[in-house]
Amino acid sequence: MSINRVVISGNLTRDPELRRTQSGMAIMGFGVAVNDRRRNNQTGEWEDYANYIDCTMFGNRAESLSNILTKGMKVAIEGKLRWSQWETKEGQKRNKIEVIVDELEFMSSRNGGQGGYQGGGYQGGQQGGYQQQQAASAPVIDSSSSVYDDDIPF
Repeated sequence: MSINRVVISGNLTRDPELRRTQSGMAIMGFGVAVNDRRRNNQTGEWEDYANYIDCTMFGNRAESLSNILTKGMKVAIEGKLRWSQWETKEGQKRNKIEVIVDELEFMSSRNGGQGGYQGGGYQGGQQGGYQQQQAASAPVIDSSSSVYDDDIPF
């Protein structure tokens, strides 16, 4: 058995691009920047490094969301990975891994404000397109205190 599921959250690196197949199906492409933290060997400090992920969404959902998504918005995405390979006009082989988006959740408002799900959300399995959701409050963890107690046995 194989499992191909991915969940990422990050900021859109560009406005979505909407195109259509010859049969008329909408295809939306966009990029998401996802930060990773690693320790710099020279300074010993932790630093953020961006990973840039290409994402693709198909159908009516793609068409509806292409008018809502904008560069800089924070989103959470669930989908599957797809690998593709092609050859350029110059004969060079290229390949990439992208996320085929099944679900997309807004994590910031359209004007780029931060906060818990201010922009509403869109679940890929729901009918009818964009659906406004209530604001959710996330627990705030004080980074100066340890979330792990000394009495946890593992």
